Amino acid sequence: MLRLSKQSDYGLVLMSHFASRDGHDVLSARDLAEEASLPLPTVGKVLKMLARARLLSSQRGVHGGYALTRPPSEISVGAIVQALEGPIGMTDCVPDAPRNCKHEPHCPVRTPVQRINAVVRETLSQMTLEELSPSNTR
Repeated sequence: MLRLSKQSDYGLVLMSHFASRDGHDVLSARDLAEEASLPLPTVGKVLKMLARARLLSSQRGVHGGYALTRPPSEISVGAIVQALEGPIGMTDCVPDAPRNCKHEPHCPVRTPVQRINAVVRETLSQMTLEELSPSNTR
């Protein structure tokens, strides 16, 4: 079965909480964890990774927290997944990924699989965070 990791799943859920507010609110990790019913340590880790990828900005202080760096319509699902997982692909033979497969030089399915990888990447890059917002999924 192919599936996103929990980390990516949680990242998409958390980012959709920002998008549901039109991307304007500053939200704390604690508030997001409560709203999403997710464990606070994991939420904190995911938010930091998204901030490192410049999808979120972080603000310290009493009224601190995280906020989107761009409107939800300008953030792709692919950017979110890549921030949390690294290069997007279904196998090790993904462009921009370390070459881990010893069979790659003579693999008969390398080219077709790379086409599949490209379609998955393209699909994720075309879907925006705005489309994940609860108001747009009904």
